[in-house]
Amino acid sequence: MLNRRELLSSAAVTIAASALPVSAFAVDNVADANLDVLFNQFFQEGLRRNPEGATQLGLDKGPNADLRSKLRDESAAGIAAAKAQNADQLARLKAFDTNGLSPAQKLNYDTVLYTRESSASIAQFDFGGAAFGPSPYAVSQLTGAYQSVPDFLDTKHKIDNAADADAYMSRLTEFAQQLDANTDRMKHDAGQGIVPPDYILDLTLGQLNRTLQPAEQSILVTSIARRAKEKNLGDSYEANATLIYDEQIAPALKRQIEQAKAMRAHAVHDAGLWQFKQGPAFYEVALHATTTTKHSPDEVHKFGLDQAAMISARIDALLKKEGYTKGTVGERIAALSKDPKYLYPDTDAGKLDVIAYCNQRLNEIRPKLPGFFHRVPTYSFEVRRVPPQTELGAASAFSQPASLDGSRPGIVYFNLHDAAEWPRFTLSTTVFHEGLPGHQLEGSLALTNKNLPLIRKTIGFSGYAEGWALYAEQLADEIGMYDEDPVGRIGYLKMQMFRAGRCVVDTGMHHMKWSKEQCIAYFVALDGDPQGFATREVERYTVQPGQACSYKLGHSVISEGRERAKTALGAKFDIKDYHDAVLNCGRVPLDILEGVIEGYVKTGVG
Repeated sequence: MLNRRELLSSAAVTIAASALPVSAFAVDNVADANLDVLFNQFFQEGLRRNPEGATQLGLDKGPNADLRSKLRDESAAGIAAAKAQNADQLARLKAFDTNGLSPAQKLNYDTVLYTRESSASIAQFDFGGAAFGPSPYAVSQLTGAYQSVPDFLDTKHKIDNAADADAYMSRLTEFAQQLDANTDRMKHDAGQGIVPPDYILDLTLGQLNRTLQPAEQSILVTSIARRAKEKNLGDSYEANATLIYDEQIAPALKRQIEQAKAMRAHAVHDAGLWQFKQGPAFYEVALHATTTTKHSPDEVHKFGLDQAAMISARIDALLKKEGYTKGTVGERIAALSKDPKYLYPDTDAGKLDVIAYCNQRLNEIRPKLPGFFHRVPTYSFEVRRVPPQTELGAASAFSQPASLDGSRPGIVYFNLHDAAEWPRFTLSTTVFHEGLPGHQLEGSLALTNKNLPLIRKTIGFSGYAEGWALYAEQLADEIGMYDEDPVGRIGYLKMQMFRAGRCVVDTGMHHMKWSKEQCIAYFVALDGDPQGFATREVERYTVQPGQACSYKLGHSVISEGRERAKTALGAKFDIKDYHDAVLNCGRVPLDILEGVIEGYVKTGVG
């Protein structure tokens, strides 16, 4: 989603952009300036359709202040409007005369065009929703307003005064409307035969029932009550929130639960998209949209098998050095994972210790970054636990960016439903992936890149972002974070092999008709994953087809590109310059990143 401009097309966009540094608005020529105008129009149009995104970026103020009291329209009309907006923007982009664009602005044009074309390819399917990518299911353990909005309101919607609190109350009412819109979508999709597998609906029902609590226990009520009290805003907010919850939100949750139960009664256990009429076509589109490559499912499957075999050989040698010589690599990693000296107690105190250790590792790597990067993030970062009410269905770990103005830190979340699933030697590499020098570094450098338009700063590509984060795990090893922790290095390589396994399992499930149980067994055998961890991962891929493949594919583009650059440039190679080449272009599809890297290989200029 970003910008660098003087010639803006509307007062609304001008005011929204005025918080950016003046240097961000330089334009190279008339063509560049005209494209900036179009990009600003697109950004503002997108902001109006996505109030949650405006709040996330800290842009729900000025001419967009009304967005602070709104949530995204997820009704049939809202979905149709979003598709129409994308189609209109795509048409305007294709009509734009690209002659005269500077190389940097042409890259911006190609990247934004890619997003609109990708969205158009997804829009041809009249079912589903979205999580970290297109999903065939509007509501699941990872999709739907019920599992995202409560935490959003609690952690992203700031309350500093009565106006903020009033906006929160408006959003509570809109949340009830979102729930009913999602329920209507479930009914619509079920009419087309799109019903989640039985185990996904079981997970979803469990989370819905945990969300449906007495008002005094719901985070939706306790959050406003606590924060209104802290700001001396009186007791009326708690009372009014309770009323909205009891009269609007709870009934909407009950309606969604009843719909999920109705679908569960006819659900099958088959996991993959192959079972639906349009499933194979949807999977191809989802795979391409999330990996941003043109690789076929068969090619991705073979790639995963080859990578897993290569990494397994490296782990085998390291395990032998640690005295683990008997059994397969997976069996030996499983034995290592059960060693009490690497485990935290599955207690509240133990989980606090996990978070403390993760924050410690985040703090330890930060001072080392200037040796490898010309620019380092200025934002603050911290590690937190996934909220207990959603941890059963949530990803094992994930990252949320800082706000654009830096008023809210970047956050790394760990799912600590079972602390035993996180032996100490697996924690560091996950911190480096989700935090520094991974997602938080990449995302923060994008947000503070003065040469990117705002629309580019806030666009995301899974292949690029996850590829960088997996490369960051490798870089942490090269930085020296495991020099005194050889078992931690095994943990790092285990997670690399696990990402290779994702390519195998995701394509196995959706293309080769693997069962859920076959997918879980593969992970357990491959790298010794605990049954619960492997199960949650497979459940994730069930509703997020293709996205799991983006990690290792992206990593290979970045790491192999670095090796080509080293060979070509010899003594002229500078890792800081290479990182500049990959990061300063902003988030781009892997197909485009390949060209950026080749440009660096030829010139040595980042």
